[in-house]
Formats: sequence, C-alpha cells, structure tokens
Amino acid sequence: MTVTALAPSLDPIPVRPLVGESPVSPSAARAEYQRRRDGFFIELQRLAKIDRKLSLSRLGLFVVGIGLAAMSLTASEVAPWWCVIPFGLFAVAIVRHERVLRRLDRCRRGIAYHDVNIDRLEHRWQDAQPVGERYVDEHHPYEFDLDLFGKGSLFQLLCRARTRLGEDTLADWLRSAASPSAIDFRQRAINELRGRVDLREELALLPAEVHDSIDQSLLQDWALRTPRLLSRTLLVTAGLLGLAALITGFGWLLFDWPLAYFAGVVTVELVLHFALRGMLQQVAHDIDRADAGMAILSQVLNVLEAERFQTPFLTALRSQLDTERHPPSWQIRRLHRLDEWLDSSLHNQFFVPFAFLLCLPIWLSHAIERWRATIGPRIAQWLDAVGQFEAISSLAGYACEHPADPFPEIAGPEAQFDAIGLGHPLIPEDRSVRNDLRCGKQPQLVMVSGSNMSGKSTLLRTIGCNVVLAFAGAPVRATKLKLSPFVLATSIRVHDSLLEGASLFFAVISRLKGIVERTGGQTPLLFLIDEILPGTNSHDRRVGAEAIIRQLLHRGAVGLVTTHDLALTDIVDKLGHIAMNVHFEDRLEEGRMTFDYLLRPGVVRRSNALELMRLIGLGEPVESNREPESE
Repeated sequence: MTVTALAPSLDPIPVRPLVGESPVSPSAARAEYQRRRDGFFIELQRLAKIDRKLSLSRLGLFVVGIGLAAMSLTASEVAPWWCVIPFGLFAVAIVRHERVLRRLDRCRRGIAYHDVNIDRLEHRWQDAQPVGERYVDEHHPYEFDLDLFGKGSLFQLLCRARTRLGEDTLADWLRSAASPSAIDFRQRAINELRGRVDLREELALLPAEVHDSIDQSLLQDWALRTPRLLSRTLLVTAGLLGLAALITGFGWLLFDWPLAYFAGVVTVELVLHFALRGMLQQVAHDIDRADAGMAILSQVLNVLEAERFQTPFLTALRSQLDTERHPPSWQIRRLHRLDEWLDSSLHNQFFVPFAFLLCLPIWLSHAIERWRATIGPRIAQWLDAVGQFEAISSLAGYACEHPADPFPEIAGPEAQFDAIGLGHPLIPEDRSVRNDLRCGKQPQLVMVSGSNMSGKSTLLRTIGCNVVLAFAGAPVRATKLKLSPFVLATSIRVHDSLLEGASLFFAVISRLKGIVERTGGQTPLLFLIDEILPGTNSHDRRVGAEAIIRQLLHRGAVGLVTTHDLALTDIVDKLGHIAMNVHFEDRLEEGRMTFDYLLRPGVVRRSNALELMRLIGLGEPVESNREPESE
C-alpha cells in the first residue's frame, strides 16, 4: 500500500533497459531451485545404492583374496598368483568407490545449497552463513543502525561468496557508495548474471569449505614481500649433494661400497641444512599461513577462467586473469602443491629422511620463493577479480530471487530522493507495508511524528537499506526509486557505554556532531535521525533540535527526523516550504493496539504510551495528559 498524497507530483521514474534483461517471477525461481534439488536427490538415491553394492563387493573381493593367499600357502593346487585377480579387482573397486563417494558428497552439497535458496525465498534464511559479524562496526556512519551485518542482516541475505575475498568485497560495497558510473556497470553485470543459476550452483558445489579463519588476503600479503632467493652456487651444491647421496647410498646398499662415502656426504648435507635452517623454517611458516584457503581460491579461479562475458564490468574482471602461459588457477594449484611437498619434507616422519638426503627442502623453498618473485606481483589483481566476481554474483542471486525489485535511477548532483512503493528488503513481502516519499530540494526536511511502535524507526531503516542497495549497484525494494549521490549518515541505535564512560545523551550528541561534520562536501548528505536528542528535558530538546536541524539544512543536507515529542513538529512551520510534517497512526480496537504503518500528511494527533502501559499491566496512571483524538 502507498500514500500518494505525499508525492502528488511525482513523475514516473524512467528505468533504462539493461543488457540481457530476462525477468522471472519468484515462483519461477523457486520452481527452478526445487527442480534442481529434486535432481540431486534422485541422483543421491541412485548413488547410495551403488555405494552399498561397492562396499559389499570390496568386502567380498578382499575376503576372497585373503582366502586364496592363505590357500596358496597350504595347498599346492592353488597358485599364489591367483590372489592377484581378486586383489586387482579390489583395487579397481576402491577407485570406483572413491568416485562414487565424491559424487555423493556433491549431491548432498547440492541439496543443502538449494534448501538454503528455497528457505531464502520463504524468508527462513536467518540461519544461513555467512552472517558477517566480523564487519560490525558501531562507529560506522550508518551500518550498525541499518543492520547491515550480523544475524538477520542485509549482508546475510545477500552473500553467496565462497571465499573471504568475496565476503570482504561485498562488505566494502555495502559500507561505501560507488560512483554513478560504477553503479551503472554493476547493474549491467548483475543483469547479465541474474539468470545464471547454473554458475552460482557451480560455485556453491565446490568441495572446499569456507571458514572464518580462511583468509585469502594473507596470500597477497605474502606475495608482496621480498623473496628469499638462493644463489646459484647453493642450488648447484644442493643438487650435487643430493645426487652424491643417492649414488653413495645405493653403492653402499647394493655394491658394498665403504660406508664412509655415504656418511661423508650426509655430514656435508647436515652442515648445509643447519646453515639454512632459519631460512627454511621461515619460508615454511610464511607459506603455511598464506596457503589457508588456497584450494577453494584455485577452484573459483578455474570457474571464472572458463566464462566469457558480455558486459564491461565482467569482461574487465575476466581480462585480469589473462596470462601468457599458465592460467591463475594452475599457478595457485602449483604453489599449493609446493607447500604440501615442503611441509611433508619437513614434518612427515616417513618422508623426511629421503627428502633430507635429496636436499628437497632447499629446492622446494627456492621454488616457492621463485614463484613469489615471478608470479607474486600479479596476485593482487587475481584476488581482486575473485572478490569482485563473488560480490557481483551475490547481488545477481538476490536480483534473480526478487525480479520485481527494479534498479534505481541515479540522478544528477542536486539532492533528490523520490520513492514510490518503498519497502524494507529484510521484511517478508507479504508483511511489508510500502510508502511513497520525496525528499530533496523541496522538502529538504521531512519530520516524522508518531506514537510508540508505529513504524518511525523502521521507515528510517527502510530508506537507509535501499540507499545502501542502490549505491552498491543492486536492485531496491521499491516500485520506483530515483536518487542522487548522497553521503549517508544515521542516528538510530545509539546507546550509552560504561566502558567508554559515555552517557546516553553524550553518545547521542557525539553521533549528531559526526553527522554535522560530514556535511559541506561536494556530495550532499542524507541524514536519518531517530528521536532526536533523547535523555534531556523538553525545552533543551526543542531548542537543541532546531539548532541542529537548521545547521544541517544550511550546509545543504537533506533527510528525515522522527519524534514522538509533538512540540518538535513546530520546527516545520518555522522552516516554511523546505520542510514538511508526516506521521504514522495507531488505533485501539477492542483492547488491542493496531498499526497500519502507512505514512500520512501532517502531525499525529494522539499518543499511545498510556494505552501501552495499561495493555501490559503496568496499572492505571494517576493522571492522563493524552491529547484528545481528532474527530
């Protein structure tokens, strides 16, 4: 439902067609998810039967092989080589079984992935991962107030990233506004990817798991450090010593050479390894930290390398992965294997003696450092491509599941916010009440009055979340939205701090000071202030609120202020045509408080605090100063 009285002259906002647009309905998205889930489930049942048969076959072949081997020792009629057949078939069954188990695991991931997709469409996504708790910052100008991160947040609704890189990039997009040109590029990219359910599914089914401790940016930090390359003399020495150890060792074992030859070579190797032990340990320690998440990174790169895109944003990302020889995924896998070999050569008790004799730790350390010297400078752009691709893919998934949500139109530099049918993206569509709102040059200030629980704070968060979505390049929860570039600042969820020694009032005025300080730049500020100046007396609140509002408007800011102190609505009359009053109402029907959450012009005529006190059983107040209801 909307209130057209608030914007009687609001023209329809033209929405420029985007490349590759293919609208679908939410029901179509759900049907596609269900179809794919059913396919995985059917395949899972088929593979489960094969799994049981192979398990029994392996057991039977092993028993037969053991039986034939035992019989060959006691019965001359049974040749020893007979057991080769069942053991050979047993080995084949093991290989086949491993493939089946991997496919079973993939089916389970597919079912779980589409269960989450369906839950998201049915607004049961609050247990989905990741939730982005590590990004929560109470001192950010708006993210804490708007529930951008944490359980039940906008980030949790949007994010489908498989790497920490994608999560970090999406978080950055939500915390900082893109330029109008960047928004346009992202919108086109989202439109190209919104129908690519197969691509998002392929990323989701990659076998490696995401964990908060896996941070691919550590690889970039490692790659940018100065490599520790060994001299050619040391490498030649290590190679000759390894060859000498091999020759003298076999000579001693097979040809009865003197042990002194082999012992002499080993002694020299001990001296060399002891001299390089600090460098070897440091290389191993550094690459171990950088290796976290390298497996999933190479798999995401492999998926991205196989794609060919049309829109400028995606083609630019794809071009960052172009190389003259081996692709980035191959290079990352190679570094991952080198790290595994180095780790085994230093810590695997069975492999360490052979690795030591062949001087493998020295060679592997040099290979890793040479990789850093030659490939390291390109790591940053590869990781950037992965992060941006996963972030744009997350927004494309959201666009696919909300096809009725349009892309906003980004207007010129003059402050403008014109919305028709604006709703909150975190509220289910069947419970969402939509409103129209205009804010900009006229009115520059919208004063929202209303009783407790009537929807004032939710309105501010609705505006803020849609501004965040718009400036990230995503579709918005509205029928139409046209807005100019803004610097966004809010004061909604402010609290005192015992640790910082700040009272509620001090925390509020500090927050308001920060909002005022963000004004005066080339980009106008959009402020969203809830219950301005609580925690002080009515006189000081009125005087202080008017002073702050006038200062904000004088510095070119626009925005909304909510209040249940009706005296503050008189500020609008003093400001004239650049301000307007709107309000929310409630009704008391048969002992129940009801709200319709619809914006109406003017000032609210009643409060509900006393009724709420009675309804929850706090007793009958001695006096009631409630204003009479209007006729």
